[in-house]
Amino acid sequence: MIKVENLTKRYAGVTAVDNLSFEVGKGEIVGFLGPNGAGKSTTMRILSSFMPATSGRASIAGFDVFENSLEARAHLGYMPENVPLYTEMRVNEYLNYRGGIKGMKGRKLKERLGEVLDLCSLNDVERRIVGTLSKGYRQRVGLADALIHDPALLILDEPTIGLDPNQIRHVRQLIKDLGKRHTILLSTHILPEVEMTCSRVIIIHRGKIKASDTPQNLLAQLRTAGGIRLEAKTGGDNAVEMLTKISGVKDVTVEALGDWTAFTLRVDANSDSREEIFRLALERRWIVRELAQRKATLEDVFVEATHAE
Repeated sequence: MIKVENLTKRYAGVTAVDNLSFEVGKGEIVGFLGPNGAGKSTTMRILSSFMPATSGRASIAGFDVFENSLEARAHLGYMPENVPLYTEMRVNEYLNYRGGIKGMKGRKLKERLGEVLDLCSLNDVERRIVGTLSKGYRQRVGLADALIHDPALLILDEPTIGLDPNQIRHVRQLIKDLGKRHTILLSTHILPEVEMTCSRVIIIHRGKIKASDTPQNLLAQLRTAGGIRLEAKTGGDNAVEMLTKISGVKDVTVEALGDWTAFTLRVDANSDSREEIFRLALERRWIVRELAQRKATLEDVFVEATHAE
């Protein structure tokens, strides 16, 4: 559905996307991850024909996004991070207008409008002025806009940004349901969403792909496996320095919890340093109220793929 070959985008003195190549197959839900400034939004804008590339090729459903832009966009629904809406229009007017722009008309448009209003839970606000809606409802209108012409591919850039936990849960389930009929490329900073939703993950950093596989395989390949959490009172000791010297510990982060301190240790794969940590605590007379191992998550994969540089 998506094929990207040696894609590069340079601005004045900055390379945002650096010789990027990847594919997304029909029916996949792929998480597209990376730190701020990694090149995710730039890549998505190129795929949606919003901006040109400096070099390389990209195609959607077999149509080159540069040479056959209209045909490629006919198969694409794109929801940018900051959804541009006509705030003076009513929700149903706006979606009807957008459907017309995308080549729909008559009974087909009317039926599809009803479908997306229901799918995105917009029935209660369909006659409201867009400018009076909350952030959550505006995000839903943007998603309905991307869906109105029933595209084969959806590109969603931070679809849950600014939403409350209940709204995030609703959108997450909606993306899962949409994945039964659409190919989806999803960019988000909420990594548990990706673990629960995506069949494959692509992590980019500084415009280059650093990892690409299923979440399960990426976790299996991880050089660091989760971590260990220690909550303790350590007196005047430099506990971070002492803990970092323990075999297998990669790094230590600290969080103050009133009189207590929480230490999160990132450790080597297939290692368990809790016994050595406990011995250190006994020797230094630390007061310990928690010492527990945490399983690896996609966040650990993300950190390892992007932290080294």
